[in-house]
Amino acid sequence: MNSLRITRQVRGVVSAAILGAATLGFAQGALAQTAVKFALDWKFEGPSAPYFVAIDKGYYKAEGLDVTVDSGPGSVAGIARVAAGTYPLGFFDINSLFKFQNENPDKAVKAVLMVYDVPPFAIVTTAKKGISKPKDLEGKILGAPAPDGAYAQWKAFVQENGIDASKVKIENVGFPVREPMLAKGDVDAITGFSFSSYFNLVQNGIAESDIKVMLMSDYGLTLYGNAVMVNPEFAKANPKVVAGFVKATIKGMQDTIKDPEAAIKSVMKRNDTGDEKVELARLKMALKDNIATPWTKANGLGGIDAARMTKSIDQVGVTYDFKKKPTVADVFDSQYLPPAAERKY
Repeated sequence: MNSLRITRQVRGVVSAAILGAATLGFAQGALAQTAVKFALDWKFEGPSAPYFVAIDKGYYKAEGLDVTVDSGPGSVAGIARVAAGTYPLGFFDINSLFKFQNENPDKAVKAVLMVYDVPPFAIVTTAKKGISKPKDLEGKILGAPAPDGAYAQWKAFVQENGIDASKVKIENVGFPVREPMLAKGDVDAITGFSFSSYFNLVQNGIAESDIKVMLMSDYGLTLYGNAVMVNPEFAKANPKVVAGFVKATIKGMQDTIKDPEAAIKSVMKRNDTGDEKVELARLKMALKDNIATPWTKANGLGGIDAARMTKSIDQVGVTYDFKKKPTVADVFDSQYLPPAAERKY
């Protein structure tokens, strides 16, 4: 009996030791997860699906990352958040980054993952306004929020399409009232992201057949769009974290392209006031027009064409007087991208 009791005690001690070791290992694994704050440009809408898919499928976790995603103030204003380190990583307009770097040469924020291979910059109007081409904007009122990424390209759009800008009245409107003002006829057209303004107009009672969208990319602008950007000090101190974030995000993008119906579920879990049907349609529009383009299909997600980027810098120079014109290397760093074969879809 004594020997049996001793044996049971030994087994108990061994089991406790094993359980303790497992618990310690789990705790150490949890501690190994690096907390990363990521800022979107806007709300939790359809196009933000890849990040939430990467969270829900454990892609960030597999890279040792505990990612928190927050909404943002717009595709332009948020760059300052990354520069200040408030968010080490963010998703904003690369054309606005050219300007930000020029005005803040000591803050070398760089893009590390191109998401919108084609920007959603657009002029949006309604059928009754009779605007079918850029020149038709002459004599009209254009509602444009001052910090809007699409409006930032207005001068280049004007030059490419021979518009007499003096004949277009620009009305500075707030983001929340932009589409309602167009729906009520207070302005004749607005600048905005195609997939945002289009569905916002639908929600304001405008029939889809009456909504007219002119993508600036179809009218002479060869710009890129929003990209994942990183704080330079953070990147220098945490290169593996940045590479892991980029790799996991690309997996989220690939899954979203493959099955947008499943991907939108990850958005709606975090947006209890949104309309899933609308957000799915918004996501599909962004995938078709901005993300899953012929170029990314051939070359993989996340990268850029250096010659095209150089041309886009020149085009931004039409709207902005550079003190020092940036180079491609100044604004985009490809070192964190996985091999092209891993970025195909």
